[in-house]
Amino acid sequence: MTGRRLVVGITGASGAVYGVRLLQRARVLGLETHLVVTPAGVLNAHHELGLDRKALDALADASYAPADVGACVASGSFDTAAMVVAPCSMKTLAAVAHGFGDNLLTRAADVTLKERRPLLLMVRETPFNLAHLRNMTAVTEMGGIVFPPLPAFYNKPTSIDELVDDTVERVLALLGMTGARPKAWGGLRG
Repeated sequence: MTGRRLVVGITGASGAVYGVRLLQRARVLGLETHLVVTPAGVLNAHHELGLDRKALDALADASYAPADVGACVASGSFDTAAMVVAPCSMKTLAAVAHGFGDNLLTRAADVTLKERRPLLLMVRETPFNLAHLRNMTAVTEMGGIVFPPLPAFYNKPTSIDELVDDTVERVLALLGMTGARPKAWGGLRG
């Protein structure tokens, strides 16, 4: 990891808890977080978690409006370790796949790719149509990581919180964040 800054995007796809939990864990790990939440992301966070924009902003060290395309995260000169979009809507996936940086979130993702920094998209949709699959392929070919938040049941989770926590820890570990604690597969014991 080159820095201790993490850019986090939250879109309107279901699963706002992933972005919230990521911000909470990043704070514990001592990461400096920069947050961009789309209007649909705010609506969804309110619907799913009862959080408004002010509550979301309070989870990050800095937050920016999606229309603020002049913010520091829109420039490659602003050194960051990685960017995670959690959750990532199919609209945002398509914008990233096609370099359509029409708002700060998609511009920051484009900058992350062009600077060859890790970009991880926690895409949330099912089933996938051909456009979704092609967009995921395009992002992967550009160096991005497509990471649908699929639960691991081999650790026998007993709550949704455990599923979310394990997924967030896997994301942090994949990005090389010191202190991430994903549960490892211990193998089958007969």
